[in-house]
Amino acid sequence: MTPWPIALDACRAFATALLVSAVLAPAIFRILVALRARQEISRFAPEGHQKKQGTPTMGGLIVLGGLAAALAVRGEAFVPLGLLIGFGLIGFLDDFVVPRLWRGKRGLGWIPKLALQVAASLAPLTVGGHLGKGAAWVAGFVFVVLFCANAYNFADGLDALAGGLLLAMAPTFVLLGLLWQEPLVPGVFGALAGAILPFLLLNAPPARVFLGDVGSLPIGALIGWAVFRLGASGPIDGWRWLSLGLLGFVLIAELVPVPIQIASVKLTGRRVFPRTPIHHAFEHRGWPETRVCWMFLLAQTACSGLAALAALWRWKG
Repeated sequence: MTPWPIALDACRAFATALLVSAVLAPAIFRILVALRARQEISRFAPEGHQKKQGTPTMGGLIVLGGLAAALAVRGEAFVPLGLLIGFGLIGFLDDFVVPRLWRGKRGLGWIPKLALQVAASLAPLTVGGHLGKGAAWVAGFVFVVLFCANAYNFADGLDALAGGLLLAMAPTFVLLGLLWQEPLVPGVFGALAGAILPFLLLNAPPARVFLGDVGSLPIGALIGWAVFRLGASGPIDGWRWLSLGLLGFVLIAELVPVPIQIASVKLTGRRVFPRTPIHHAFEHRGWPETRVCWMFLLAQTACSGLAALAALWRWKG
């Protein structure tokens, strides 16, 4: 299959998602304000984050609306659509339902949240015979999806960071899909890039709305889906995984220190890092939020470029 139809399809998905999200954005923002779907800042967050208390959350609904419109017309998109719906529902429980049913709770506990994420990862695999690919394949899929979903969720703390990271990753995901003949990946990431733009207008500093778990979890799950689909679609290829590792380096840096920090504090009572997720460590050193955000976005842009270079080097060879 030549790359041009795939690229054209990605452009159509971009335009559809952009148009739908742009139309939905004002109405969704007004509804979130009216519902008082407000951000609850953790007491462990840096002091500068307390000013974000009360900022509307669940702005991810803007993104999900445009993305769902672009994917709904694609008959082969059942797995990404299933992940979108499943992880979106988990995010809605965490952002809206649990805090209103149980006073004093900011959201789901980590054990039920992970259990629901495992179920949401497995559910779309029941169609198309994916569960028959073997326990190792299924376990790898679930691990990568959960890893990326929670890593991207951590990035939704700084103004424009999560949306900016997605925009910096999307072109490379489109390129990898073109090079490795995975036409669904460019379509999904074309749609994601279009759907995130209207949200970013509201999330630009100072943020008027955040993605919330309802947006960051499904977007992260789709990143994980794409990583696994691209990496495991054929024989094991070290160059493919090198490219994908470079592309996901910032998300790896966001997530990995968190369990290390928790284990260290519980076992030794000492911190390994000044703060986690790792962007908070730079804020702890006195960096302003905008500088931290720009550093992470520039790092992601560089990693995306290196990932594209590695993939092109292998493809040319």
